[in-house]
Amino acid sequence: MALKLPIYLDHHATTPVDPRVVDAMAPYWSDDFGNPSSAGHVFGWRAEEAVAIARERLASAIGASDASEIVFTSGTTESDNLALIGLARAQRGRRDHLIASAIEHPAVLDACRFLAGEGFSLTILPVDGAGLVDPAAVEAAITDRTLVVSVMAANSEIGTLQPIEAIGRICGEREVLFHTDAAQAVGKIPVDVQRCGVDLLSMCAHKLYGPKGIGALYIRKRRPRIALQPLLHGGATRGASARARCRFRSSSASRARWSSASPTSMPRPPD
Repeated sequence: MALKLPIYLDHHATTPVDPRVVDAMAPYWSDDFGNPSSAGHVFGWRAEEAVAIARERLASAIGASDASEIVFTSGTTESDNLALIGLARAQRGRRDHLIASAIEHPAVLDACRFLAGEGFSLTILPVDGAGLVDPAAVEAAITDRTLVVSVMAANSEIGTLQPIEAIGRICGEREVLFHTDAAQAVGKIPVDVQRCGVDLLSMCAHKLYGPKGIGALYIRKRRPRIALQPLLHGGATRGASARARCRFRSSSASRARWSSASPTSMPRPPD
């Protein structure tokens, strides 16, 4: 007797990959499989073009001003750690106070506690009965040593949507950086980093019908330009560089390099 699976009702944990995503990714498994950092041949150019377009689409989806503000990661956990630990280590000696809400994802809270073990001070803000952070409590917690406030956009357990626009405005007025874990928000509700005053935003694919193992971090480049210390070394082409420099050419430039080449002149993989 075949096992009858239960109905899946846990899409806040993960989602199945949408067939349209599978179709869009299919060419890159076997045909256009090049390394986007390989600048000397058509396979690298095709891959580079795909990565550039993906960055542009993500930037547009969250209102980023420049595609190079999008850094690809392995998921929201890496994005959260890069945002908080990378920022704190880059700013060590300048500001050393962190603020987070009590119901943040463990990737945020554990990163903050790790930094507390390195000598940073940490304030954990309580939430009310509906799971909401009071923006006034955020403002009251900020000091002249505060580096960053981290409050998630949407909670996966109870569905609370935090007042990130109000919190972002307070952070901007107090010249404090604002990070939000938006894994449960991007693709589900409107998210605009400019309107909400977000400086760092974490997200991933598998919460919105994409594959597991793919995430991204938005890092603001202008007013202010944010510097992060890399957590991993030797992989700057992934985008996790100290100043969010993404080593890819503009899509128009890369498109011009390979789209004009005739198919018969392009080297193909062996059958």
